[in-house]
Amino acid sequence: MPQPEAPAQAPPSRGWRFWIDRGGTFTDVVACPPEGPLRVRKVLSLQPGRPGDPAVRAIAEILGLTPGEGPSAGAPLPDGLVEEVRLGTTVTTNALLERASEPVLLLLNAGLADLLTIGDQHRPDLFALRIERPEPLDVRVLEVEGRLAADGQEVSPLLLDGALEERLRQTLAEG
Repeated sequence: MPQPEAPAQAPPSRGWRFWIDRGGTFTDVVACPPEGPLRVRKVLSLQPGRPGDPAVRAIAEILGLTPGEGPSAGAPLPDGLVEEVRLGTTVTTNALLERASEPVLLLLNAGLADLLTIGDQHRPDLFALRIERPEPLDVRVLEVEGRLAADGQEVSPLLLDGALEERLRQTLAEG
């Protein structure tokens, strides 16, 4: 008589996932707990008298950590508590577009150094013979070996070698 199969074990519980938009005025945090509904928090990006990053403080508050615990206090989180943190920011984008930033170095995949020049080919008048483009951003570009496919699989490994380090040091020395 065949033996019954052992019951399948439930997959391990996933940790919290956080999606954050750090803006100039507000920082928005969306938290997805392992079970239960999403939680949303909106905090001021600049909080006088409260040092540290507002996103880190918001995460700690959502997780129920006291001010002396967790990342806001410099302590690591327990393993498995947080599975994912994704952070986007409009602060840097706005500073670049307003030309109010410090000198910027952009690292791009090899072969894509002209990405900022090419852009997305958006033109207000598709058939205009004279295309007027905005002033290019004042950004220096270095190409880095490494590429991911659209599905996240590594096509070629990220090459963080001595040659790249030397190019970075030289660029820093040039301001």
